[in-house]
Amino acid sequence: MNETPPIRPDIAAARLSPAELDRNFADIHPALSPHDAAVEADRCYFCYDAPCMDACPTGIDIPLFIREIQAGNPLGAARTIFSQNILGGMCARVCPTEELCEGACVRQAAEERPVRIGLLQRHATDTMMATGRQPFARAAPTGRHVAVVGAGPAGLSCAHRLAMLGHSVTLYDTRSKPGGLNEFGIASYKAVDDFAQREVDYLLSVGGISLQTGTALGRDISLEALSATHDAVFLGIGLAGVNALGVDGEGAPDCRDAVDWIATLRQAGDLGALPIGRRVVVIGGGMTAVDAAVQARALGAEEVTLAYRRGRDAMNASLYEQELAARRGVRILCHVQPRRVLSHGGVVQGIELERTREEGGRLIGTGATLTLEADQIFKAIGQTLLAAPQDGAGLPALEAGRIRVDAELRTSMPGIWAGGDCITGGLDLTVAAVEDGKRAAMSIHAALLRERP
Repeated sequence: MNETPPIRPDIAAARLSPAELDRNFADIHPALSPHDAAVEADRCYFCYDAPCMDACPTGIDIPLFIREIQAGNPLGAARTIFSQNILGGMCARVCPTEELCEGACVRQAAEERPVRIGLLQRHATDTMMATGRQPFARAAPTGRHVAVVGAGPAGLSCAHRLAMLGHSVTLYDTRSKPGGLNEFGIASYKAVDDFAQREVDYLLSVGGISLQTGTALGRDISLEALSATHDAVFLGIGLAGVNALGVDGEGAPDCRDAVDWIATLRQAGDLGALPIGRRVVVIGGGMTAVDAAVQARALGAEEVTLAYRRGRDAMNASLYEQELAARRGVRILCHVQPRRVLSHGGVVQGIELERTREEGGRLIGTGATLTLEADQIFKAIGQTLLAAPQDGAGLPALEAGRIRVDAELRTSMPGIWAGGDCITGGLDLTVAAVEDGKRAAMSIHAALLRERP
């Protein structure tokens, strides 16, 4: 294929009409009406030892908030939710509820449709946010000042809880706006109408939190300086690095990181202006890979293939996300791994894949290959804490490539906590990051109280 004359990539903007784009990027789960929410709440058994609650990483009292909806009190339900998860609105939209709370629903065990807990949670939190009222009063100022680095789910959760407890917080983020992956890293159809920023604005309205964007750890601020000027520091810096394929040809311009491409899409004012190939290949098997593949189809790509090195049962993307991709016209090709990106004169023309098999849990290449024609290739094979080795300078001790923490999320450096995707053992879920931020805030609060003269 490399010996043939170069073929210009078939990449173009405005493949679809504005109406088609609006339809393709519409809210994937439209909100419940008050009536539908009441009917759905009636389906709950209000289990005493509710397995749905045990399955929620943030420990929301699910039977209680559903009963409050049933009683016509969505604001009370929202308070119940927000008391454990201040980002409950986003989590209602992006959590893999089919594997967590709804997957544990006893109706599911009885081979019935589970209670739609995610949509009920969204109903309650959206109702509260629409009022503009904070359900919590900020405690009297303690005189203590905490630095929170990273304005993603973990950092936002930590900052809010600390502010509630009366501490002053400065929230730093390297990007131009807060939100982290909620703003830059998830599919647009999961959080429409600028919801991520509206949720951040709502969270910040508790008071006591100052936001400083465009400020990068290691470039503009250092842990040493933050520790010297603050009473405590929380790191919620996420995963800045992206794994490379490690094959020939991946440096071609149209072989891109899926994370960066999704961020570009999320910030685009006009989806019709985004160029997309007619033939797209996405490498990976996680949520980012699925989001990239589905959105490529939504922009008008005619052929989208998601290529994964193992079987579908090993994909990090949930079964629901896999089925969503298939319903949206994405072809899922398993047991293949990249061998080389095919290009001519820097123009991507396809990708050569090697078929794989598993022996005793080990993945091995079979030597058999196949070639897919492609105008664009998106890489989504995982992220790393560090974009470059020198980025680790000055960080707390690492383990398995992430920040090591103890049971209270304290790092190896005194006065510094961490949580979210950046820590060893992190679940790479928004809801888990929120719980980390909340737990770290309570640990920081206890430590600051112990230090009080």
